[in-house]
Amino acid sequence: MTGRDAEHMNTEMDYTTWLRFGMDKGWCGPAVCYTHDGLPTTPAEDEEWAEGHDPCVHVIRMYEDESVRDAVEENHSPSVWRKPRRSEV
Repeated sequence: MTGRDAEHMNTEMDYTTWLRFGMDKGWCGPAVCYTHDGLPTTPAEDEEWAEGHDPCVHVIRMYEDESVRDAVEENHSPSVWRKPRRSEV
């Protein structure tokens, strides 16, 4: 990471700026809808699934607002116990 990148990361960013920064750096792909777009996988991962294996593909859920976050966390316990503590972020 360059000094400019570190400086950029130390400033407050809105969601769109934060996501664009990560995509521009190649750290993540664009936000896609699992329901309508499918899970973004590699051909090798698709082959693993076809052979009965279960490759782990990490997904980050984007919340529209706090009420959606609260509803997801109430309905999906891994979203609570995998959530990093503020000191880890």
